[in-house]
Amino acid sequence: MKLSHFNFDLPDELLAEYPSENRDESRLMVLNRKDQTIEHKMFKDIIDYFNEDDVMILNNTKVFPARLYGNKEKTGARIEVFLLRELNEEQRLWDVLVDPARKIRIGNKLYFGEEESLVAEVIDNTTSRGRTLRFLYDGSYRDFRAKLTELGETPLPKYIKRDVQPEDEERYQTIFAKNEGAVAAPTAGLHFSKHLLKRLEIKGVNFAEVTLHVGLGTFNPVEVEDLSKHKMDSEEIIIDSKAVNTINTAIKNKKRVCAVGTTAMRSIESSVSSSGTLNEFNGWSNKFIFPPYDFSIANCMITNFHMPKSTLLMMASAFAGHDFIKKAYEEAVKEKYKFYSYGDAMLIL
Repeated sequence: MKLSHFNFDLPDELLAEYPSENRDESRLMVLNRKDQTIEHKMFKDIIDYFNEDDVMILNNTKVFPARLYGNKEKTGARIEVFLLRELNEEQRLWDVLVDPARKIRIGNKLYFGEEESLVAEVIDNTTSRGRTLRFLYDGSYRDFRAKLTELGETPLPKYIKRDVQPEDEERYQTIFAKNEGAVAAPTAGLHFSKHLLKRLEIKGVNFAEVTLHVGLGTFNPVEVEDLSKHKMDSEEIIIDSKAVNTINTAIKNKKRVCAVGTTAMRSIESSVSSSGTLNEFNGWSNKFIFPPYDFSIANCMITNFHMPKSTLLMMASAFAGHDFIKKAYEEAVKEKYKFYSYGDAMLIL
């Protein structure tokens, strides 16, 4: 498979700028791999496809307000700083992206907040866009994190051109988000409402929670035609014994095991035993899934509609079959489904 196999024309107006009015009322396209059929539903209809003791695997990572706006010392130039990951808690060291990158050099200081209540110094140029910042903050670590949260903004994807609204803080977060550490939401999970989760629970569906802290690497463009040469950024994954037991029991009993999102799928595929069951995991993974690929754990997947040439589209294609996904995406464009983070959903059975 080549990069060019995953290109298609996506009209700009199909990029979702806003979420659907109610979480579980976005549209849902249902793909049945066995029958090669496509159905058009509402997301809340998903309950009709699951039975007692089936399992849904949820990514419970929580997005933190990773986008900060500061000013450069002396010139006062406005600089956007995107917090990627914390390198050292004690020294307040962070891996960040800065924009515009060309204006920032080692030794520069950046000031954040109206009172310049937070200062950072650039101590390393790691990549063309990346930097390492040391935040100069005298208070406790807890106060420092509270200050980052206060000054930070919900990190909506760049394709959304509007300003961040107050409701984005809630809507760009799943209702089961617990473990803070993601710079982007696991978007397939955004469609679940409290009401829908309750109805699934009453029906006897079990939930297994895993954690994958989504990094920006998930959205990095693939720049090589030969997919085997593409390198994914590593992301932190935690799979505990409770999730392992729930999932392995469902596999043993031949139940439906559904990965909610590409991040949940990548998590479980990063920790498969030789007998095709799930192992506990606590570490980092840079697993890149593209066709052809044999999936070991999940036999069902919920995902959003992804951008052309993206690694997320490649994973969906590996799961559903390349030709089938191509056909489904052509239908999605024709039927005006909404794409990307705030867009509609797909259930692949």
